[in-house]
Amino acid sequence: MKLLFLGDIVGKVAREKVINSIPILRKKLSLDFVVVNGENAAGGFGITSQICNQFFDSGIDVITGGNHSWDQAEIVEYIENEPRLLRPLNHVMGTPGRGHNVFNTYDGKKILIINLIGQVFMKPNENPFLSIENCLKSSNLGKTVDVIFVDFHAEATSEKMAMAQFLDGRVSAVIGSHQQIPTADSQILDKGTAYQTDAGMCGDYNSVIGMQKEVPINRFLGKISKDRFRPASGEATICGVVIETSEITGLAKKITPLRVGGRLIEEWPN
Repeated sequence: MKLLFLGDIVGKVAREKVINSIPILRKKLSLDFVVVNGENAAGGFGITSQICNQFFDSGIDVITGGNHSWDQAEIVEYIENEPRLLRPLNHVMGTPGRGHNVFNTYDGKKILIINLIGQVFMKPNENPFLSIENCLKSSNLGKTVDVIFVDFHAEATSEKMAMAQFLDGRVSAVIGSHQQIPTADSQILDKGTAYQTDAGMCGDYNSVIGMQKEVPINRFLGKISKDRFRPASGEATICGVVIETSEITGLAKKITPLRVGGRLIEEWPN
């Protein structure tokens, strides 16, 4: 199976580029499944039901979230009735929506998508290691499901790597999101799990993690500003990873970064 994961989609220019590119990418890369992190898609803060529907119509199968999942109030009701929109599994009990779900591909394969959020340098949530351990009790890679993919939305690189090592051999891939810079450490771990610390963002890289430069720079300078963060509006780069898995074991056979357009050097899977 071949799966594409795109990192945080930041603002309008990124969202439009992703929507227009997904049909092309699905065909060109012969993709079986597409997952994107959409928690910054609505002006950099949250996601709306309209944007979700546009993503699904473009050919995206699942949308994951993170610390900005709830920035748009309308999403609370929408997420309860839309199983393709996930929020972090380890949010406190009683949080609307779901943190994982099993989906069927067009050829009948089962893929479990799990969304986690980190604890280090983030607002308090349940322990992600214990949460996913409990989740995996009902799913066995290569037996009950064909693929298990984890989007770990976390700040600390050490926490992301620790999660990947903790899950090595039990899931197909652990890919980080949230930091919004594509890392150069794509690899397959000892027991067969694909890993990259951060997939990077889909957005304008002539920015400060997708936002217009002036406001964050002024805040670092200690200047008081009434202006709010706004997504940069230059040409967006699409960033993510393509993962190929074994039809027998569900473990990774290959992981390749994908970068298309904008300021970054392009990279395509062979």
